[in-house]
Amino acid sequence: MTSKVQTGKIVRISGPVVEISGMNRAQLYEIVRVGEEQLIGEIIRISQSGNRHISTVQVYEETTGLKPREEAVATGNPLSAELGPGLITRIYDGIQRPLPALQLEEGDFITRGLTAAPLDLDKKWFFKPLVNTGDRIKGGSYLGEVKESRMVDHRIMVPPGIGSAKVTSIADPDEYSITETIAQIDVEGQFPFALPITMRQIWPVRNPRPFKRKLEANIPLITGQRIFDTFFPIAKGGVAAIPGGFGTGKTVSQHQLAKWSDATVVVYVGCGERGNEMAEVLKEFPDLEDPHSGEKLMQRTVLIANTSNMPVAAREASIYLGITIAEYYRDMGYDVALMADSTSRWAEALREISGRLEEMPGEEGYPAYLASRIAEFYERAGRIETLSGHKASISAIGAISPGGGDFSEPVTQNTLKTVRVFWALSYPLARSRHFPAISWLESYSLYIDSLAKWYHEKVAPDFNKLREEAMALLQKEKELQEIVQLIGPDALPESEKIILQAAKMIREDFLQQNAYSDDSYCSLDKQFQMLKIIMKFYEKMREKHSAGVPLEKMTSLPVLAEIASLKWSFDAEFDALYEKCWDFIQNKMEPSDFGIA
Repeated sequence: MTSKVQTGKIVRISGPVVEISGMNRAQLYEIVRVGEEQLIGEIIRISQSGNRHISTVQVYEETTGLKPREEAVATGNPLSAELGPGLITRIYDGIQRPLPALQLEEGDFITRGLTAAPLDLDKKWFFKPLVNTGDRIKGGSYLGEVKESRMVDHRIMVPPGIGSAKVTSIADPDEYSITETIAQIDVEGQFPFALPITMRQIWPVRNPRPFKRKLEANIPLITGQRIFDTFFPIAKGGVAAIPGGFGTGKTVSQHQLAKWSDATVVVYVGCGERGNEMAEVLKEFPDLEDPHSGEKLMQRTVLIANTSNMPVAAREASIYLGITIAEYYRDMGYDVALMADSTSRWAEALREISGRLEEMPGEEGYPAYLASRIAEFYERAGRIETLSGHKASISAIGAISPGGGDFSEPVTQNTLKTVRVFWALSYPLARSRHFPAISWLESYSLYIDSLAKWYHEKVAPDFNKLREEAMALLQKEKELQEIVQLIGPDALPESEKIILQAAKMIREDFLQQNAYSDDSYCSLDKQFQMLKIIMKFYEKMREKHSAGVPLEKMTSLPVLAEIASLKWSFDAEFDALYEKCWDFIQNKMEPSDFGIA
């Protein structure tokens, strides 16, 4: 940080990129207030032009109307997130301005240069201390907690970077604002005075928050989506990408993951999303019920909205703001799910800023450092041991919008080098109204082996084997479909038609899942039972076909419709229907039942 505020003059304007001379002691990533309207910007390059010191600033607001020679002021601080009680349920823009507060102040059309405190500085929170005077603490230790929402207990932490210290005073249980001192600590060898601690922390968004060590990602993030949980699971602390062209269902998939994943806290970043899609999120989330607690989903959610009609430079900041807030709740010991929709819009913002800086372009005009920026973002996810010794995680899931659904473009390819789960959305599936339109032939998860033990112990010993058999059927179906396209379905022997029938049941009765219905969420136990009965029916079809039962007779059985209706059945109704189907398959599919001696 700089020692004092500096001023300079605008010498050049190129869209969101502004060059300023005269701020000789400014530092990289320092925040600058630009022009008469005090637009918010960030220094992204420092250079020398003759005798002039030039600071290049990316401005996070519309720069129309800015003029050369207008004054700019360096604040001495980097772009930072304000962290503390009150983040949950909030809706921010890309630089953490609370949008509802700005709307109350200015109406629906927000003027440039407008700012508002990210957190309510006047609201009182009931603080419950967790330590006593004289206790030994360190950076990351919990001093107390605040009931932030009905679902989240907000842990007040000693700021990272503090070494061994002793609590010299701690506030009594009572209500305090986030700026009031709730503790004083004596930090040995760092400060010659007792350091006051409040409930608020300021953290530079581009700097990862520290932790003790990374842990193996061996516990799944349960999403309630059958295609994800059963076939292509993601671990808590895992990283995943959802690439797909327009209309394939990226945003709905992200919404489903945000709504139903078993993370404690959700951070949803709408980065360059269309305004109508983000409006749907803002409208839906306050009314959605969390399946794990029965409370409103918004009681554990932070929303960051930076839509496509907002200034392009703020898109880049929104991603870093989201991951910083996620790290903050991770440090409290929580599992956090971060949704970024979409990282392609973020990459496009990088490309535009890079072009304005006249940097040498890489592939398709993206900057040469695109791969490292993508990797830096996803590397901040993970399952870790916090500084306080608790186990917690950030699971980062980014949507990608490749033009024309071309997965060979740079953003998709560079993301694939970093992530371990690839959920590929398919145009043909979307056009055939198969949703979620995740291609089971192109997608993969590298967490399957590390999660196998958990599925074996927590779900069923034969879960992993069942998944492999179902996946093999779907792959065999693809091979048979190519033959069918050449010579027609009638040329196939009945033994292979049985494979097609079983694969069809997996696709339609298991993989299809309507996000706008009661089938929006499916428990892991129910997923296992549904797949088990489909595979059992396939096994029986093969067995009875060998005994002489025609396939046509088996596919006309009423039990097929009952298996298909399992996804719409719940609790006791599901159990009864499952038992009925299982009993029929086990005991009623004898040759004599079909009139065969």
